[in-house]
Amino acid sequence: MGKKHRRRSVLILVMVVLAALGASLVAGLTSAGAEESASPAASPGDEKVIYRVGWVDEPDNLNPFIGYTAESYEIWYLSYDTLVGYDPATLSEMKGEESTGLATDWTLSEDELVWTFTLRQDAVWSDGEPVTAEDVAFTYNYVISNELANFTSYTNLIETATVIDDYTVEFTCSKPKPDMTRHYLPIMPEHIWSKVSPKDAAKNFQNDPPIVASGPFMCVEYKKGRYVKMVANPHWRGPQSEIDEIYFMYFTNVDTMVQDLKAGNIDGCTGLDANNMAQLEDVPGIAAEAVAVDGFNELGFNCYDSDDSKGHPALRDWKFRQALNWAVDLQKAVDLVHLGYTVPGTTIIPPNYYKDPDWHWEPPDDVKYTYDPEMAKQKLDEAGYPDSDGDGRREYKGKPIELSLIARSESNMSQQYAKLIAGWFKDVGIKVVIEVMDEGALMDRQYEYDKNDNFTPNYDLFLWGWYLDFDPGSMLSYFTKDQIESWSDCNWWDPEYEELYTLQSEELDTDKRVEYVHRMQEILYEQTPYIVTDYAPDYEAWNTDKWDGYIHIPEPNGNVIVPPFGNGCGYANFLSIGPISGAAEDEGGSGATLWIAIVAGVVAVAIVAWLLLRARRPRAMEE
Repeated sequence: MGKKHRRRSVLILVMVVLAALGASLVAGLTSAGAEESASPAASPGDEKVIYRVGWVDEPDNLNPFIGYTAESYEIWYLSYDTLVGYDPATLSEMKGEESTGLATDWTLSEDELVWTFTLRQDAVWSDGEPVTAEDVAFTYNYVISNELANFTSYTNLIETATVIDDYTVEFTCSKPKPDMTRHYLPIMPEHIWSKVSPKDAAKNFQNDPPIVASGPFMCVEYKKGRYVKMVANPHWRGPQSEIDEIYFMYFTNVDTMVQDLKAGNIDGCTGLDANNMAQLEDVPGIAAEAVAVDGFNELGFNCYDSDDSKGHPALRDWKFRQALNWAVDLQKAVDLVHLGYTVPGTTIIPPNYYKDPDWHWEPPDDVKYTYDPEMAKQKLDEAGYPDSDGDGRREYKGKPIELSLIARSESNMSQQYAKLIAGWFKDVGIKVVIEVMDEGALMDRQYEYDKNDNFTPNYDLFLWGWYLDFDPGSMLSYFTKDQIESWSDCNWWDPEYEELYTLQSEELDTDKRVEYVHRMQEILYEQTPYIVTDYAPDYEAWNTDKWDGYIHIPEPNGNVIVPPFGNGCGYANFLSIGPISGAAEDEGGSGATLWIAIVAGVVAVAIVAWLLLRARRPRAMEE
């Protein structure tokens, strides 16, 4: 019995070893094969130059009139021109043939109401059709006439766009428009989109690949949950990229993405967190940076002032929301979650990003909220939310307050913040239940309607973030009444804020406009539809052994892999990145690696087979 059991144990061990060797061999072959297919340098066999980017989210929709995620915008940056181009290093407007946009020049009428743009004549759509003033006018009028909400904050005050000739377009505005040359609106091919009904464009048209593009790359394939494939546009007018194809690879796990970057299976990645940065900082051949962005993260409140709201009624009271500012230790949060890579937030326009002018308003010391739980309790008492029975629970109309806080499954950082916030709110008497869901599910809750088509936003608190544009006007617009049921995710508005928004949107005097914008931030800070938690950077990493030519947009410490949100020159990085000379020879070793793996595998299998045969010999032979 003992011999039999021992032999069975040996057989099991052998089978396990065989399975492990087989798996290792397959993995080795797959890895070696992947390295060869991903080789960045073109070979004598006309091998394509491919750059692979990892990200942990993916486009929600390739239709610019529907999509909203930063990943969707990245595809549009690469695919579509904008009217005005921007210098990648400074984000300043560009004129002339070197401009990254369609316009080479523009003028403003004396009454400051009519803008006339001269367009370049060498832009061509990927299907061979020329890009003309017809496309520009069509795009703007399509948005204006049909109130396509993704871009109405940019077309605000434009009455109509008129074609003067093939390469001249005129915009007539109802009031002076200070952001006319400082907004992002992708120019769409009129000969394609004129066949799409505005109703479909706003609701269900998917813009499936292949996409007709005017930018340096065009989207030819989208496998949801896997990748987006971009190929070089053969009709691109500008500097030619050394990259033939870009793959944006979707990862459900950040750690897996980091390992693939280390292994060389991808060449760059975004969506990392601070812990990943610490892992990558000293890895040879990998650069990792916390890049400055024009954005912020926030704890958002459901402020919808209607009985149709499914949010807790206390959230409609700005004094209740304001009191909670004193309960959160934002410095501790950025230290724990971001490992000191950023600073606590104050207002929706970040500091140290905009220059000439600086749109950020910084609350003075006597106004600024600090971590003070006792002050939070005092403010809750004053606002009418007591702990009347001394059980440690704040009450609304005699009932204990319980709030739901939604964190996003795509963001480990939002989940970490959620745990901290739940603890801090508990300390001042507010029970918080954390829910984790994906961004699509959160959007469904934020924009929920009942069977009678009544707007019924179904959440209390959420954690998310925003990127801003070249001009702060679009971000400011999201807190206006018109944006409720559209871009507003907190459903807040205020009469004074509304008036100031109108004034700043029509003011060409920069100093006066700054005054309006600062006062608007002051109102938001006081009434707290958001608690701005931090100005988190984008955490990006990229391979420096195989590739060079990386640039920051803007210089000196902006994005490298996925450019700033709302950036019309968002393709410039992929025109600059190229394979390092000699990388092909290094990669050529992957073929040798493949054969070494095969030989090693064959030898290992032969040895194990011999052991297996030996284990099966008759007893007489064993003895």
